[in-house]
Amino acid sequence: MLTLTTGQIDDLVDQRHGRFQMSSKPKIKNGTKKPASSDDWIAQAHVLTEALPFMQRYDRKTVVIKYGGHAMGDAELAGQFARDVVLLKQSGVNPVVVHGGGPQIASMLERLNIKSRFSGGLRVTDAETIEVVEMVLAGAINKQIVTALNQAGGRAVGLSGKDGDLIVATKTKARKRAAQSNVEKAVNLGFVGTPKKINTDILDTMLASDIIPVIAPIATSEKGQTLNVNADVAAGALAAALKAERLLMLTDVKGVLDAKGKIIPRLSQARARTLIRNGTAKDGMIPKLETATDAVKNGVNATVILDGRVPHAILLELFTELGAGTLIE
Repeated sequence: MLTLTTGQIDDLVDQRHGRFQMSSKPKIKNGTKKPASSDDWIAQAHVLTEALPFMQRYDRKTVVIKYGGHAMGDAELAGQFARDVVLLKQSGVNPVVVHGGGPQIASMLERLNIKSRFSGGLRVTDAETIEVVEMVLAGAINKQIVTALNQAGGRAVGLSGKDGDLIVATKTKARKRAAQSNVEKAVNLGFVGTPKKINTDILDTMLASDIIPVIAPIATSEKGQTLNVNADVAAGALAAALKAERLLMLTDVKGVLDAKGKIIPRLSQARARTLIRNGTAKDGMIPKLETATDAVKNGVNATVILDGRVPHAILLELFTELGAGTLIE
């Protein structure tokens, strides 16, 4: 069993970037600076040797990372995320980042005094709103992530699902149940899409190079309409099309919880569906589990719903036995 701590993961990241943090920064004990000892060097070497088998396991494999929530909103975690993704690429892994941006979209709509309309708890995306959604996702957020990755030493390129017809979608058909009856009615969500076809040509070219793709979940319909796709759903569809080794879905919870509130380390597809049916999985966890199971069913080796608030969550998940969430296989 590996015993890497987040502090050791920091050292691993620094070493792979050519910065030996533990040895370059003096130790402080009782207010007195103390130079690093040979034990520090040995500890750093131990970190690398423990991680090596996992690096070999994911060598040249594709890992799709859905990035959002607190991990994207916190500046320190965002910086760590960028360095971790660059580390994956330098270690021989092919990361593909798919990001959301719900809070940023809501903030921009408020600034522009555009009121959101909801139907059955779902946001209706009209023509005015979809322009803002595309501006925020494919513009501001996408380029912020690209810049962070490049500053961390990577070569990131930003895309939306419209580039190269990467994501071709159809309008999402939703239904809601009337409050006083069991009758369901169709809900028009406007310019909201569900992936119909994924064209991976442009990604295949990028993944064969040292480029890290960063994808905004904006799609186009067969008629050329711009559609907003849920970031989790987009990541799942892309991971399935790429036959990814892992789909990592960063969330703001520890993972999937059982009825007693304890994290479930591993789930089969059947048990995941059971958690949805019996009400153990609730609210936003339901679509995440549905996306996770669909991705595995359609060719992804395994999906992990993990806590993006944990420093270096993706490295802990991929390069140690500790894990940082729930694995669906």
